[in-house]
Amino acid sequence: MAVAVKAKRGFTLGALDLARKLPDEAAYKKALAKAQIAMLEVEQAFRVGSRRGIVLFEGWDGGGKGGAIQRLTARLDPRWVRVWAIGRPAPEEQGRHYLWRFWQRLPPPGQIGVFDRSWYGRVLVERIEKLIDRDTWRRAYREINEFEQMLVDDGVRLVKIFLHVSAKEQLSRLAERIASPIKHWKIEEADIRNYADRDAYIEAMDEMFAQTSTALAPWYVIAGEHKWFARVAAIETAVAALGAGLDLKPQPVDKAVEKAAAKLLHKRERAVLGLK
Repeated sequence: MAVAVKAKRGFTLGALDLARKLPDEAAYKKALAKAQIAMLEVEQAFRVGSRRGIVLFEGWDGGGKGGAIQRLTARLDPRWVRVWAIGRPAPEEQGRHYLWRFWQRLPPPGQIGVFDRSWYGRVLVERIEKLIDRDTWRRAYREINEFEQMLVDDGVRLVKIFLHVSAKEQLSRLAERIASPIKHWKIEEADIRNYADRDAYIEAMDEMFAQTSTALAPWYVIAGEHKWFARVAAIETAVAALGAGLDLKPQPVDKAVEKAAAKLLHKRERAVLGLK
């Protein structure tokens, strides 16, 4: 139903249709429930198959990343999914290669890692804030592509999602965070500064898509103007990319379990369990 746009060669944020939305709340709840069950099936397949997955979110401050991640993980078993909120590097991370801290957070077999912001800060905020020089952030495109190539070659399924909203909608959401006491924790001075630098960010984002949306690790860009649409689209995108080619049907009872039950349990107890 709700689909993302794959950032192919020549893609720019200005070409994205931000008007996409679901018709009403009933349609949203139905689509959301279906997508969440599908995501649970993917998680179970990853657990049983000892697979590793990463769902990476980037986008504007106030763009809906947190809400999408909350819905993505709502029905999942928390033992097999880990959400990482990426902010400024901690003191022990500073002075190391910027990818070091992400290596520490890669999912082990059977788990899915969800990143709320990521290594792309190198070519976005660090570039715009002039925390690094031009040669450094330009070199990062190659480093990031090689990093993601290594992950994919090692069997990790990587899904990169970008949530885009208009300047008007972003300003409205930032204003809501200032006005609502229960949302004050969601906003900081840097969010206002980043909004003021929006044109520079759009230039950096378009270049990011051009340089790092590869055949093995493409960017999926979602219209985030309407939250219901964006949330469903994000989950459906993750399900499609993580679950491609996998058997998502429930697995049969392990033969060792059947054998142990047949040996140790009485006929009546085996019948209750549905075993012969």
